[in-house]
This record gives sequence, structure tokens and C-alpha cells, in this order.
Amino acid sequence: MPEFDIVVIGAGSAGCAVGGGLAETGLGTVCVLEAGPTDAVPQVKVPFGLLWTMGSARDWRFRSAPQASLGDRAIKVTRGRMLGGSSSINSMVWFRGRADDYDGWGLPGWGWSEMEPAFEAVEARLSPKRLPDPHPLSEGFGRALGANDDGPPTPERESAGVFHVNMRNGRRWSAADAFLRPAQKAGRLEVLTGANVDRIGWEGARAARVHLTDGRVVTARRGVVLSAGAIGSPAILMRSGVGPAADLRAHGIEVVQDAPGVGANLHDHPSVGLHHAGPRSGYGLTLDQLPAWAGAPFRWLLRRDGRMASNFVEAGAFLRAMPPTSDGDARPDIQVHFIPYMMGWQGRMITMGSGYFADVNVCRPRSRGRLRLASADPRAAPEIDLGLLSDPSDRDILVAGLARLREVLARAPLGPHRAPERHPGPDVQTRDALAEYVTQSCGTSYHPVGTLRMGERMGDMTAPVAPDLAVRGREGLWVADASVIPSIPSSNTNAPSMTIGHRAAQLISAALVG
Repeated sequence: MPEFDIVVIGAGSAGCAVGGGLAETGLGTVCVLEAGPTDAVPQVKVPFGLLWTMGSARDWRFRSAPQASLGDRAIKVTRGRMLGGSSSINSMVWFRGRADDYDGWGLPGWGWSEMEPAFEAVEARLSPKRLPDPHPLSEGFGRALGANDDGPPTPERESAGVFHVNMRNGRRWSAADAFLRPAQKAGRLEVLTGANVDRIGWEGARAARVHLTDGRVVTARRGVVLSAGAIGSPAILMRSGVGPAADLRAHGIEVVQDAPGVGANLHDHPSVGLHHAGPRSGYGLTLDQLPAWAGAPFRWLLRRDGRMASNFVEAGAFLRAMPPTSDGDARPDIQVHFIPYMMGWQGRMITMGSGYFADVNVCRPRSRGRLRLASADPRAAPEIDLGLLSDPSDRDILVAGLARLREVLARAPLGPHRAPERHPGPDVQTRDALAEYVTQSCGTSYHPVGTLRMGERMGDMTAPVAPDLAVRGREGLWVADASVIPSIPSSNTNAPSMTIGHRAAQLISAALVG
């Protein structure tokens, strides 16, 4: 039975950061457990390879429960299943969110005054920079609101631009590259791949060991850190007997601690987009582009640029879709992702033709869902009810956002690459028609958060996790991933997830020293 001082469950965006950070403290031996395989394959390192990793064996390939507000459709919930987690499968874009996102949490240690230097420390490891070789369409969309200074758009105000990304020399630079490998090379940290976790074992209230699905047991002398993400972490905790008592008993799980908040507060950025298609517009599968596609791998190998160096989601914007509120709130309420590629709208992501795509995402959704166990079997996916558009205001923002996006696309300087809207098409104009399109097409940005949310230790006892990231009612157990987020930041969540991992290493180290 292998023994370590600290065992981290999950080598994803936050898990790599907390594992690497704890290893650097010298407080003891650290082991990071990863259910999936290594990330050392070309489709991970080549940025454009994300088209092949999504939906592959390196993706958990979750699907949601039927969503009542989406005509009972089940939607994809893509999550990385390899070293680096979702930072090895995503589009690598880097956004902190708004300063008031964190001040709005109202939690000690998590306001902007603490988060800003944490972001800066993480960025020193990753060095996110402007996408070096964007398509002319992306450059044009980046000027949709006027000239810019080549900086990325920001949710702090209406803005557009080419995205900043986690790449180095044309390669993906994931959380595993930034945090895990330096600690491994220094001999401070051990990583076990193919280590799928069943549950945590207890000695009294203390997290003492981790049971793997293949029967192995890993002992944790000083503590366990849950970093399996907003889907994995609550599922492991519930299989370990901590969660809503009635749900656990229904699956034959012994209740160690009745914790109704485990799995609650699940939410994501709802998203719906517009498809444009036409000759000589964006990248796509056309006869005239075949030579460029054939040469793209060699160009990437020799120069690290071109189509293979694209992160797919190259540019975007933050816009205000709804009128200002009665109290004067005029913050951007939608984020736009711009993709200069032909994307299918009939069930296939990539199809013949040339085109581009842009979506709208609700920055601060009000809808909430819940994650439950579907079975006590750790090989069974949990029941993921995102609750998408259960609050009507989210649908209103998406409908208004589509109209605003059309206006922005119409005036963006796209030049000879402009193409007509093909789906839903110019005939879909009325509010009712757009609302129906949202029902038929809405998905998410793959940013699930909130299932083990932080809350004040005295003021919000329904929150499973305290602001110091300790699990309430347990000893030697912390959570460090997007599941602790009380309310989702206004933009992509990969940067906040890594930064939560960075902060977790500091907080856990302080707890162990104290």
C-alpha cells in the first residue's frame, strides 16, 4: 500500500496547480492521482488537435440529464480525462473574469485584492499571449467595435479582440506543463495515471486513504485534496458517504455525514451561436483549401504556425445585450467566441464547405441545477442536471444576445471573407422565433462549476466547503477546483480554476504548518 503525506485526486487544471504548489513547500511527499492517461500525444500538443481529443478516450464524454427548458434534450458535458485535465483538451483561452465577480462572492480571502496577485503568480508560469497567427476573419472580428491595442477583450467593459492563449512556440502549454512537470523533475512529486478513484477512506472524521476502482489503496498521512472537478469531486465525496443522506441511502451507501449542499448549485455558461457559410470565407473542407490542409502539419512541424497552431476559438467580444437595469447595471452580459472554421449545424461538428461561427454566452447565469449519483458504481457517470435556462432571464439574455451579435457581425470589417448567415438564417428574426431557436440549439461553454461551493463558516452552513477550502465536518480533506466556485465568473473558467489550485496550495500549507 503506497503512502504519501498528501494525496491529490485529479491532475486537471486545479489539481496540477495545487499538487505542484504543495510539492514546492517541502511539507512532505505528494502524490497526484489521475484517472486518465498521459497527455504525451500529438493531438494534445498540437493546438488544432482539440478537434480529435474532444469526444475521445481522453474526454470523460459526460452527457447531461434531459434539460426541461431545452425540450428535454441531453447535451454534451466535455471534461478532460488525462494529465492536465481540461487544460489539455480546451481552446486554451485565458480570462480572469471581472474584479467584481470575486468581490461578489463575499468570502474572506477570495476578493479581488487576494485574487489579483494570485492570477499574476499563475500567469508567470503560463505566460498567456495573443494568438500569434489568427485567421484574417478573427483579426476583422477583433476590430468589430473599432480599433484596438492588440489586447484581448475584457469582461470589464464592451470590447472585442483576438484572444490570449496558453501556448508556447505554437504548442499547447497546459497546467501539467506549467505546474506538474517542474515538480516531477525536481523529485518532489509522484504522479499515478490510470488511477480512477472510487472513494475516500476514513479514520473517524479524518480522510486517511483513497480507494481506487482497481482495488489499490493509497494512504494519505496528512490529508487528501479533491481536485476532480465540478463533476468528479462531488461524485467521489458522495461515494465516500458525504452528501444528501436520502440520496446516498437510495444507492446503498453508508452515510458518514449528511451534507445536503453536496452536488447542489451546479451551473455553467449557457451558449447558442450563429453559423455563416460561403466560398472563400473561413477555414473548411473545400477543394481550393486542400493544398493548405495537406501542408499544414509540415508547416507546424517546421515553423509552429499556420492552421495547426490555431486554438480554434480565435477571437471574441464582451457585449451588453439587455438594457441597463434600474440600478444602472450596464456591465457586459454576454461573451462571444468567434471561430473562423466551417462548423456543421446538422449534428456534425465539421462538414464540407467554408465558413465561420460565433456564439453568445450568458456571463452571469442565474439558472442552477444539481449533480446526483446515478449509481454507487464508480464506473457509472453521475446524473448531471445543469438546470439550463430554468431561470427565464437567461433565455432573455441569449435572445437579446443573438440580435446584438448579428449587429456586431454586420459591421465587423471581415472584408472579402464575409459570408451570409446560414443557420438559423435571416428569416429567424422575431423574439419568439429566436427563443425557439435557443430551445433547439442551446448548449454550454463546458464551464461547469459550483457543486461544492464555498460559503462562510458561520453564516452559510449549507455550503459544503469553508473559505479555507476545508470540507465541513471532515478533517484533513480539502477541495481545490471549480466545484468550490459559488457563482461563475463572467468569462472562461480555466484561469480561475488554476488560480484556485494555486491559492489552495497556500491555504493547505498554512493549515498543515499551523
